[in-house]
This record gives sequence, C-alpha cells and structure tokens, in this order.
Amino acid sequence: MAKPPKSSLVDHDVILELSKLLNETGLTEIEIEQDGQRIRVARGAVAAAAPVIAAAAPRAAVSAPPADVASAPVDPAKHPGAVLSPMVGTAYAAPEPGAKPFVEVGQTVKAGETLLIIEAMKTMNQIPATRAGTVTKILFDDGQPVEFGEPLVIVE
Repeated sequence: MAKPPKSSLVDHDVILELSKLLNETGLTEIEIEQDGQRIRVARGAVAAAAPVIAAAAPRAAVSAPPADVASAPVDPAKHPGAVLSPMVGTAYAAPEPGAKPFVEVGQTVKAGETLLIIEAMKTMNQIPATRAGTVTKILFDDGQPVEFGEPLVIVE
C-alpha cells in the first residue's frame, strides 16, 4: 500500500507538542490551523482519557426533526441572567477549601458581587454578578474545570 503525500499526513511531532502544552498550561483543549489543515487536541474529563485529535472536515447541514417546544430543554447559556465563564480554568465556589461558598441558591446578590473564582494559570480570578437579583441556579461543581463561555450561575 502506497503512503499518501506528506502534506496529507498529520504531523505527530506537532500533536505531541500540543499535548505537552496542554499539560504544562492546564488547558483542556487547544487548536491550531495552518495551510488549511486544522489540528485540535483536547482532553476530556468524561469522554476520553487520552487526547482526542480531529482534523478539519467540511460540515454538512443537518436538519433536526421538529422538537416539541414544551419538552425542549432550555439552554442556560441563553438565559438573560446567565453568568458565563470569561476564561478556561477551574471554578471554585469558596475562597478556600472548607470555607463558606460565595453564594448559594436563593441568595440575593448585588451587581459586581463575587459569585465564584476561577483559577487560570495559577491566578485566582473573581467572577462578579453581572446584575443584581436572586441566584436561582449554580451550574458548576466546586473544583470543576470550566470552558470559556460556559454558563456558571443564573441570577434572576
């Protein structure tokens, strides 16, 4: 069997370097694109123990069957009171292990009040409430890795 041309092969050295970078930085996913080829390396806490590698492929339009509006789950990221993660990191509900959490469900908060912290690159980042209201949902577990744009708390 003949080998395909070099340009169509995935460069294993690049994948190894990206994997090392994931481990060194604590990131959960990294993606690069060069000369029309995209390489994504990710590690998932649930899905896979080893890095997942995906090459770019054209996406076909998929039509979903119509869903019953009443039974369709509501996307928390689209909720007007959703507080989204501004970065990739590890979310913590309290300032230190064993301490009282910043907020609890049912608690009233003011705009700018700290809801949680996200550790990213060895730095603790306070995540404030974007508006005043009542905390109706906490969507993360203490010590859980979070992604950019992931909904963390709902304030109504």
